[in-house]
Amino acid sequence: MFGLIVLLIIIAIIVLNIRIVPQATAFVVERLGAYKDTWEVGLHVKTPFLDRIAAKVSLKEQVVDFPPQPVITKDNVTMQIDTVVYFSITDPKLYTYGVNNPLMAIENLTATTLRNIIGDLELDETLTSRDVINTELRSVLDEATDPWGIRISRVELKNIIPPAEIQDAMEKQMKAERERREKILKAEGEKKSAVLIAEGNKDSAILNAQAEKEALILEAEAAMEAAIKRAEGQAKAILKVQEATAEGLKMLKEAEIDDKVISLRSLDTFAKVADGKATKIIIPSEIQDMAGLVTSIKEIGAEEENKTE
Repeated sequence: MFGLIVLLIIIAIIVLNIRIVPQATAFVVERLGAYKDTWEVGLHVKTPFLDRIAAKVSLKEQVVDFPPQPVITKDNVTMQIDTVVYFSITDPKLYTYGVNNPLMAIENLTATTLRNIIGDLELDETLTSRDVINTELRSVLDEATDPWGIRISRVELKNIIPPAEIQDAMEKQMKAERERREKILKAEGEKKSAVLIAEGNKDSAILNAQAEKEALILEAEAAMEAAIKRAEGQAKAILKVQEATAEGLKMLKEAEIDDKVISLRSLDTFAKVADGKATKIIIPSEIQDMAGLVTSIKEIGAEEENKTE
């Protein structure tokens, strides 16, 4: 029975001394107060009553946001700058035994290094040289923390806060710069607008001139075609009259009209000339012997007079 109890006690001691190291973690083990080993990921068993776990170190990348630190630039301007440091532990043993408070050491080292860097820069350079400051600060911190088993991966200047009067002056300067750019843009826009308007007026005048030219050409062509048509019509009319006259002469010639018919036609013409008016008509001697025709002339005149009334 006693042996069983002893066996159970031994098993309990062994179980209680079994340790499992999780991922991205390292255990620093001491034996009798002195560093013995660094346990990586996996199952480990420590010696009872002799070994102890001195520190559990996270190997993940860590981020520390330090509060603003007062710094003075080369041109004696005091400003507040807060930094963000990204670091990871590369050697758990050095991290455990290298420095008493690693985070406080990094913060103080960051503040002093930042003062040294900013002290060599003027205000304008400080505000426009963030990348240069970040690179130089990371390089100095990484070199200084290497004996502590710490690797500085990145350093960022989170905020740069100049004095209130400097901020007011900067705001006025930025406002003046924005107003200057606005005036420049406005002037350029007005210039482009004037150029476009002038080009539009020029194109419009050219188009109007071309339209007037084409209208005059069309009007002249229309007038020319009308004159040609009138001339052709007059020529056709003259041709028709001449053809009719020739046809009439031909018909007279074919009809073989004698002198009496011609005399009667002459009297008819005289009657029309008289037109019912008191007109003295001289009858040629060739038709004076035609007494019977006188009566016809009088009757014709009377009829014309009645028509006139």
